[in-house]
Amino acid sequence: MRGRKLIAAGVVGAFSLAMAGAAQAQKKYDVGASDTEIKVGNIEAYSGPASAYGVIGKTEEAYFKMINDQGGINGRKINFISYDDGYSPPKTVEQVRKLVESDEVLTIFNPLGTPTNVSIIKYLNAKKVPHLFIAAGGTMFGNYKQYPWSMGWQPNYQSEGRIYAKYILDNFPNAKIGILSANDDFGKDALKGFLDGLGDKANSMVVVKTTYESSDPTVDSQILKIKDSGADFFANFSTPKFAAMAIKKIGELGWKPNQIVHSVSLSVGAVMKPAGLENAKGIVTAAYYKDPDDPAFKDDAGVKSWIAFMDKYMPGADKSNSNYVYGVMAAQTMVETLKKAGDNLTRENVLKAAESLDVELPMLLPGIKVTTGPQDHFPLKQMQMQKFDGERWVRFGPILKGEVAVE
Repeated sequence: MRGRKLIAAGVVGAFSLAMAGAAQAQKKYDVGASDTEIKVGNIEAYSGPASAYGVIGKTEEAYFKMINDQGGINGRKINFISYDDGYSPPKTVEQVRKLVESDEVLTIFNPLGTPTNVSIIKYLNAKKVPHLFIAAGGTMFGNYKQYPWSMGWQPNYQSEGRIYAKYILDNFPNAKIGILSANDDFGKDALKGFLDGLGDKANSMVVVKTTYESSDPTVDSQILKIKDSGADFFANFSTPKFAAMAIKKIGELGWKPNQIVHSVSLSVGAVMKPAGLENAKGIVTAAYYKDPDDPAFKDDAGVKSWIAFMDKYMPGADKSNSNYVYGVMAAQTMVETLKKAGDNLTRENVLKAAESLDVELPMLLPGIKVTTGPQDHFPLKQMQMQKFDGERWVRFGPILKGEVAVE
């Protein structure tokens, strides 16, 4: 009998070891992941000309802290490592190398800016490091053929430009358009989509195009040039600081053109308030996420959960600044991806998880969701027009889509 018990015990022991081994075998890690943590790298403009976006990184940090407080992802805590690049591409290159080669992060997540991401996209693809949910709408970031390890997040700038062109053609077919755009990859991409959308009408409708550099102290001379051209419609493809200066100058001049502003600068707190709420009245933009100040969402569950998060993890923050909404949604997209990756936390599997999303984030507008695929690296593709009434944005019209083919 005693011999049988020993044999039985041995079988049980061997079975337990085999099961433990199988469980261990199911777990796969690349650098940046372990049983206890997942290292996520980020680059943000906490200083410099695009520092208005710095709150996005702070929001993501706070959101991941909330996730960690709730036990992490499959028992692993997110170690969020975020560096400042001052919106300067050479600094971006330096910081991304530090994240990949010294910190050994699993993935790069939501790095800010078009010119800055252009400077690191080849490096990250050569290293086969996931370059996910880029905080910029450069159309190249969704080019899965050329950059398989990179993926955009927000609607791409060419699509958005086409949406504005359609709005003007449908509602202001005789407009004389003056354009201000950033003289960088963001501005060029937005401008291309807009002009492509106008098609053969572009030559007759656009009366002046002018640009600014991110180092320019003001855009006063550009606004005067646009006004003097006889334009009656102002297309403002600028980042927050410059968009606000342009809107403010137009108000000071007493000039009353119809205006569109790019969605990167739709923040009431970061753009409309500095520009002057009265000056911003009547401006039109396109959006894809909910405005917490919109009475239509007063009882919305998504807005309520966002407010609860803000009150607990970012007390005192200006809730009219839409960058806080953006940061939460981007972080939620990363969390969903890491959950999907499960215990197979290799860089290849994280990319695979990012390529199989179908998610309705709580703060997206009704009818809009995050969808991706191996041949679809544009997670968000739809927008809705909205007009500023002097206090908040008011949505109008249907959900729109501006298709751009990947070449």
